[in-house]
Amino acid sequence: MSNSFVKSITPHLARLITSEKIQDLKRGKAEKQRLKKHSKHKVVVYLRLSDPFSYLLLQVLPELQQRFDLEFDFRTVLNLQSEMYPAPKLWEKNARQDSNYLAKLYQLDAGSLSTDNHCNDEASDLELQQLTAQLLHWELQDGYLENATALFTAYWNEDADTLKALTDQRVSSHHECYQHHLQANEDLLKQNGHYLSGMLHYGGEWYWGLDRLEHLEQRLNILDEIPTSTAIVKYKLSHSDFCGSSIEAVKQKNAIVIYWSARSPYSYLGLIRAQQLADHYQLPLEVKPVLPMVMRRMQVPKTKGSYIIQDTKREAKKYGIDFGFIADPLGAGVERCYSLFDLAKTAGKEVDFLNSFAKGVWSEGIRSDTDEGMKIIVERAGLNWAEAQPLLNTQSWRSWAQENLADMYSHDLWGVPSFKYGEHTFFGQDRINCIEQQILKSSDSE
Repeated sequence: MSNSFVKSITPHLARLITSEKIQDLKRGKAEKQRLKKHSKHKVVVYLRLSDPFSYLLLQVLPELQQRFDLEFDFRTVLNLQSEMYPAPKLWEKNARQDSNYLAKLYQLDAGSLSTDNHCNDEASDLELQQLTAQLLHWELQDGYLENATALFTAYWNEDADTLKALTDQRVSSHHECYQHHLQANEDLLKQNGHYLSGMLHYGGEWYWGLDRLEHLEQRLNILDEIPTSTAIVKYKLSHSDFCGSSIEAVKQKNAIVIYWSARSPYSYLGLIRAQQLADHYQLPLEVKPVLPMVMRRMQVPKTKGSYIIQDTKREAKKYGIDFGFIADPLGAGVERCYSLFDLAKTAGKEVDFLNSFAKGVWSEGIRSDTDEGMKIIVERAGLNWAEAQPLLNTQSWRSWAQENLADMYSHDLWGVPSFKYGEHTFFGQDRINCIEQQILKSSDSE
């Protein structure tokens, strides 16, 4: 089978895999199996004590359980899959900042989420192993949710006395005996196609923390045949009022900066939403492209890539963005895109060009590694193909791509899309609303 043939059919396979029809068929099959067993909605919950997203998720589970009559299967994990976290320390730092924001948004207990008190020294590692063993011990008994909530709360609020009272010394002193139980949980997480904690797994689909609960809420509302007029979707506050302010103008004209990759589907969504934000508040938008991780000799395991594509599909639908007819630009496609960035920038059309490119490869199946495909991308962005074509093999972009990467790292950011507004930085397309908050704060203070 030729490489050209594979590339020609891949967009069609991607569109089929991410289609709502396939999703509905899978969901329908899962629901038939549930009804056949006369069982409740069973949700597998993966929690990690040192993960702030897990702590926040744990706090909302009782209300979710009551609203949808859920049955939880709790699985405690501890060890991260190292290949999934290219910059674990920066990821952890961002998780604390991010979770502190979510705690305020949903009025949950933040504990010491915004601090760096929980160091990864030998003593805290031992404590985590002992407390994780206690959670594993509770998994096979009634009352895990209540007990785990108490332990998580004490841990995140540094309440040593309560932690001591909650811990069975027979368990903590023999925590290594629970290793097989822990390994089974971590293996199940990996086998079922994920790598994060703070995860819910229901009917073959994954829902990460508070940011993806709305998708589960919507699914359960439909399954329980709750009328649209009374259906509740609580966990949408991070985007429900996006670009909703009617302020006339922003006096402090800081640029919205986005660190962006041509091969990142989240970057595709992030750029569209960043442009919406910039247009709404009449602010400049500056795009700083970087090379994709794989082209920087880093690994993106297949499991992670598969989840990201499926997750991007439902996020794109949420925002009304087309996605799924995919022609992966990895390699030549990315290089050809970046080789024309300076031309587009000189013409003041860099955002139009990158939007045209991203739309083409992520929703229209346009092959950017061909002249036929790139001509479409270039011309609809308002650029001249005769000027662009000779530049497709130039390499001068490599220097600024590396400079952009170094700049991104200098702000303690490690992945794309990431955003900067003034002195404020945020990781992920989920947090572009935080940029909007900073815009509004700067206007209020003037």
